[in-house]
Amino acid sequence: MEFSHTSVLLAETIEGLKIKPDGIYVDGTLGGGGHAYHIASQLSKRGRLIGIDRDHAAISAAGKRLQEFAGQVTILHGNYGNSQHLLQELGIDRIDGMVLDLGVSSHQLDDPERGFSYKNDTKLDMRMDTGQSFGASDIINRYNEADLFRIIRDYGEERFAKNIAKHLVKAREKAPIETTGQLNDIIRNAIPAKMRAEGGHPSKRTFQAIRIECNRELEVLKESLEELILLLNPGGRLCIITFHSLEDRIVKTVFRKSENPCTCPPSFPLCICGKESLGKAVTNKPILPTKAECEDNKRSKSAKLRIFERTSIIGTI
Repeated sequence: MEFSHTSVLLAETIEGLKIKPDGIYVDGTLGGGGHAYHIASQLSKRGRLIGIDRDHAAISAAGKRLQEFAGQVTILHGNYGNSQHLLQELGIDRIDGMVLDLGVSSHQLDDPERGFSYKNDTKLDMRMDTGQSFGASDIINRYNEADLFRIIRDYGEERFAKNIAKHLVKAREKAPIETTGQLNDIIRNAIPAKMRAEGGHPSKRTFQAIRIECNRELEVLKESLEELILLLNPGGRLCIITFHSLEDRIVKTVFRKSENPCTCPPSFPLCICGKESLGKAVTNKPILPTKAECEDNKRSKSAKLRIFERTSIIGTI
């Protein structure tokens, strides 16, 4: 299946990066190369772009799209959470900007073989990196009821999480749950008929929760954000596009803490903790897609862009 993905908040992200022609930039979620192409097109011959992605199909598609910038672009297979290590292997200690377009790509959702979508009946998978051994079926068939409940409640924000977890455990006692179709049926039966008619497809939130757990999406984001800020040169910017409230909350919290890390009690007249600001959040409120973009691309409706600018070189990687 040909890789296709429409970049969300493209113009706003490129503008937010404030690209320096001779700078070094990273697209940590390369995808089909949409954001990367527009970054590369603004670089001089001395500029450099590093693209990182977990998905081999994305890397292949991006490589073709970025061929005209072959001398300036380096594409790596990996997770943006390991950016520091990946960049050090290239001899790069600091960068001038980075883009993260979080969540699942259109290609991953639309390819039935990947098992991300509740719209197709296929093998349970949901791995962004197909070289990863752990998949969605492992979560569904091995996690205990309490953990299933927690994941579906917290990552899917599903009000019927407890009942869904209960039904999953009961169903797998008879036989392993191996397909998205089986999972759909179990979820549907766990939600009251009256509620199934409201708020879109009944499986949407649970599938989201399982995908997030399978790929450790929130853990990677939470664990790596401050490190990514520390990679930036003064004036460098980190642009992050999120697609649901849990991601956005993490980004907002880390940006706020990086801007004002002081842990002194409010009653103290002077700061004595010694923690200094790493920069500033350029966006107090997230940038949202325009009405026109939402109409053209329905998947952009929940997107939010937040930007952080490094203003100090204080702090070590």
